[in-house]
Amino acid sequence: MTANGASASASLKLLRPYGTAAAVNPLRRTAEDGVATIHTGRPSEVALRHAPVAPEKVLQAFNTWAFKREQPDSIASLHHTIADAARHARPVPFVLYWGKGPRCELAQPDSTCLDYLASLGSRVRQAYAPGASFKLIFTDTHANLNGHAPDAIESYFNAVEHAARERGFDGCWLSELVFAAETAGAIDLADEHIPDEMMEKLGACAAKWFRGEGTVEEGAARYLQMNMIEKRSVQFAFPRSIFVTFNGSEFRSLFPDRMPIFYMYSMRRGTSVKPWFLPAPQASVLEPPAIVERSAL
Repeated sequence: MTANGASASASLKLLRPYGTAAAVNPLRRTAEDGVATIHTGRPSEVALRHAPVAPEKVLQAFNTWAFKREQPDSIASLHHTIADAARHARPVPFVLYWGKGPRCELAQPDSTCLDYLASLGSRVRQAYAPGASFKLIFTDTHANLNGHAPDAIESYFNAVEHAARERGFDGCWLSELVFAAETAGAIDLADEHIPDEMMEKLGACAAKWFRGEGTVEEGAARYLQMNMIEKRSVQFAFPRSIFVTFNGSEFRSLFPDRMPIFYMYSMRRGTSVKPWFLPAPQASVLEPPAIVERSAL
């Protein structure tokens, strides 16, 4: 199976809920060169004077079963990324997708996940003074595809971003990254072989969460096409970062090809369900069903 680049790009442009405006918002910083200075463990003058730390020691601080759900796909790539950060006395950079489920407000599962990420950052800081930085990539394109209303998407992501910034994290929207990469001509979509079993996995996910226009199978196919563009956009924006995912390695083809991947539990050891899909412990605000126009996709 191959992903058709032309149709994928066209689909993504139609799905972007706020057009190109979000990508040129001067208040948002998306790529590594513009990443916010807040992070867990801001480098101090004392930290900058410390002797270089071996990448192996930094990796050992977080590459434990307290956080990882399976072994990383490339230890060498992780070492390279950590060494690059240490060379410039910068925090070890992590980026991850953050999606949208039925809720349109922040809830305990979200906070638990953010705290869990912060605890990983604390582990890194114990071994390496500059610590770690976290960038949440809010997957607005996926939320729109799944039929969520634009107001609900914005409300939820804004709430999570506020909570993330309270913990020293940063955030951006996935549509911003795609627009920036498209503008720079960085999306080179040659036909890419996709294992047939990947469509089966995505079809099962779509059957549970897809509420957009078309059939479940069509939703899964569009999701796959979008991911082929989006993983290149993330790689273009964050070439020196570690990509964190709560998924397992069976979804490796959906992630950036040239970035090291860290397969992580989502809220605690043994838990990998994504927090945005979990209900709040008590009654929470759920978004009403979105009215999706047939010409929207």
